[in-house]
Amino acid sequence: MAERRLTHLDAKGEAHIVDIGEKAITRRRAVAQARLSGEAETIASILGGGLKKGDALAVARVAGIMGAKKTSDIIPLCHPIPLTKVSVEIEGESETTILIRTVAETTGQTGVEMEALTAATTAALTLYDMAKALDRAMVISDVCLNEKSGGKSGDYRRES
Repeated sequence: MAERRLTHLDAKGEAHIVDIGEKAITRRRAVAQARLSGEAETIASILGGGLKKGDALAVARVAGIMGAKKTSDIIPLCHPIPLTKVSVEIEGESETTILIRTVAETTGQTGVEMEALTAATTAALTLYDMAKALDRAMVISDVCLNEKSGGKSGDYRRES
């Protein structure tokens, strides 16, 4: 197995932003997810539009898109990249769990994994914020990259 190294560390072990100047421009796509778990009544209120703060699903979708667009502002070593697509899907997975699935795409020199992950977590945090008056014990979990394509490292698909 070839030795792996952390790309954001230089030969001295110091953090730096990766030089992507010589990388090929390719179509890149990433899919990520997060789950929000809570009391059945809380999840039903979120999914049914019964929150006093308004339509939590619409607000969370927009927040997820905004989060993806702002990733390089909050993750120190991420490049700002032109996103060609961001989507946020939110659905009830069980009576106590909501699944948030995000897709980020670009045509560029670096991947969009962090943008997809940021979209998923931002949407989950927004749902938490909008429903916390009902259930402060909600849990955000299972934040992960499900798949990515494009770039030098090739394709990745998480095994379920």
